[in-house]
Amino acid sequence: MKKINYFLAALMGLSFSFASAQTPKGSVLIKNATVLTVTKGTLENSDVLVQDGIIKKVGQNLSAPSGVETIDATGKYLIPGIIDAHSHVALDVVNEATAPIVAEVRMRDVVNPFEVGIYRALAGGVTISHAMHGSANVVGGQNVTLKHRWGAEDPAGIIMQDAPRTIKFALGENPTRVHGRGRGIQPRTRMGVEAILRNGFNEALQYKKAWEEYNAAASQKGNTTLAPEYDERLQTLVDILDGKIIIHCHSYRADEIYMLINVARDFGITKLVFQHTNEGFKVAPEIAEYTMGASVFADWWAYKFEVYYSTAFNAAILQKNGAITSINSDSAELIRHLYHEAAKTQRYGGMTDDEALSMITINPAKQLGISDKVGSIEVGKQADLVIFEGHPLSVYAVPQQTYVDGIKYFDIKEDADDQRLRVSPTEMVEPIYMTQEDHRCLQDVELSFSDISKSLFNTNY
Repeated sequence: MKKINYFLAALMGLSFSFASAQTPKGSVLIKNATVLTVTKGTLENSDVLVQDGIIKKVGQNLSAPSGVETIDATGKYLIPGIIDAHSHVALDVVNEATAPIVAEVRMRDVVNPFEVGIYRALAGGVTISHAMHGSANVVGGQNVTLKHRWGAEDPAGIIMQDAPRTIKFALGENPTRVHGRGRGIQPRTRMGVEAILRNGFNEALQYKKAWEEYNAAASQKGNTTLAPEYDERLQTLVDILDGKIIIHCHSYRADEIYMLINVARDFGITKLVFQHTNEGFKVAPEIAEYTMGASVFADWWAYKFEVYYSTAFNAAILQKNGAITSINSDSAELIRHLYHEAAKTQRYGGMTDDEALSMITINPAKQLGISDKVGSIEVGKQADLVIFEGHPLSVYAVPQQTYVDGIKYFDIKEDADDQRLRVSPTEMVEPIYMTQEDHRCLQDVELSFSDISKSLFNTNY
């Protein structure tokens, strides 16, 4: 058994090495930029040298080695690639809503590298996104961290292979609606959500103990003990308990947030990030002390009842209380201007430039377990970089070029207008009709845009 395990581990290691070797990496020298490192302050009129996808030097008057392209960024700003800690880009159906716990399903198995949303995210300076399972389940599927290598045809080519595993949890109305009201099973209430979590983890502990007893007995001479039945769902819960997987939990209300903190403490779980967290400001010290922080909206709420009690100061309050705080999109549209979302924390909370930018760079990197690789401009980190015209926290900011691993994947001046790699035969551009409501205030307005109107009134809209 041990020999088989060693063989499988070696095979997986070779597979990982092969995948890493196939990842395209570039070299470039970006000169004369205002470099916003996020963690090391602002460097005026400075250069960044990238070789083989890694930041090799940061300073002034750097020279490009032979064969390395030089980009003059005079008058422009250079920042680390933006990271979205909550996204569904490159995914289709995201909810396996057949049971309250579906920890065995994996988003990495259904990634679509041809989703044009990846390119659109690059146009907004986003180089990494956290592609998440939906929130229909108390314990949802495993998420996957993506590198936006637009043009890769193999799904593995856009997966950040060296990122830790993460998983989606959900509290509140979503799982109670889907399973309680929808299917008549637990959880029907918020109490039921906690019961699902505790029962699930307790069952996982029993499963872990059964395997430990079997492995201990298997080493004994003459042992005839049968192995327990392997269960991918329970094994994933065991991996959570063992600290191998980071929980990212959909949450809104403070009471539920505090409930999950207590559940995590009871089971010795420390790798926990709250998502949305609209009432996080009420329990900010607890989030700071016991978890890996919160990933929140800048000012998005009131779209359902449990999200009414919110404030645009949420991110700033969490940050000031010491919680690792990031701003996310949860939207294929909002992902394109996360730098504007981060800037809102300066209006609502007085965040400094570095504090605001950290919420879309180094902080989400910490929450995804990849801050040693990305999230700031430092020597030795992966060269995910964005050149901006205008300060990235200005309303007038426009990304000019976006690099992933030192390779340019977006250029506002050079890219063709249509960047779709494959056009779906079911994707259609349909005419827009103004729906006539009961109040009839738009009655007959469609006539103004019809061919009949153009011919009658000689108009051309």
